[in-house]
Amino acid sequence: MTLKILDFSANDFRRRVLRDGEGVAEQELGDHVLNPGVVLSGNGIRLKDAAVLVPVVDEGDDARVIFTQRTATLRKHSGQISFPGGGIDAEDRTPEDAALREAEEEIGLARSYVETVGRLPDYITGTGFRIKPVLAVIQPGFHLTLNPDEVDDVFEVPMSFLMDPENHARGSRMFQGKERFFYEMSYGERYIWGITAGIVRTIYERFYA
Repeated sequence: MTLKILDFSANDFRRRVLRDGEGVAEQELGDHVLNPGVVLSGNGIRLKDAAVLVPVVDEGDDARVIFTQRTATLRKHSGQISFPGGGIDAEDRTPEDAALREAEEEIGLARSYVETVGRLPDYITGTGFRIKPVLAVIQPGFHLTLNPDEVDDVFEVPMSFLMDPENHARGSRMFQGKERFFYEMSYGERYIWGITAGIVRTIYERFYA
């Protein structure tokens, strides 16, 4: 069944997050529920904290979400589609600070255009990261400058597409000797999967389902 919500604006997104975000850290959502019993943090791995920014651009009745395509030369997740983000450094006071700093460093998104509105539950990866997704509304008028060492491209996807469950397929791959299930979303020539698609699915389940 096609999603019948008509308002996919940034204002509506903000309202939903502020209204329904209470207690979100206690919930297991997204692709984690597709893998019951899987220890995603690995055996004996000390988790490293990271943060990503989920940038929802205020563009009329159908907001657009910014994604990046990582360079092919990066050691981890090369060429994959992701949100701006990275490790939380000692000088970062909060995950929000880390996400904003990384967005500036990777794509040149100035903080003056960014309003953080909430967070999703931590996303634990099999490679030992505890990712904190920071939700944000981006005011129009910004200019992006890509860091060629980290980002090959940047693009936007309409919120109405991302929040339509008919666009959420399920895939699987072998990871550490076990089959791992995940969400995947194809938007034109773009293939969104793994952590990034899991975060998108969590937004849908928590705020739009």
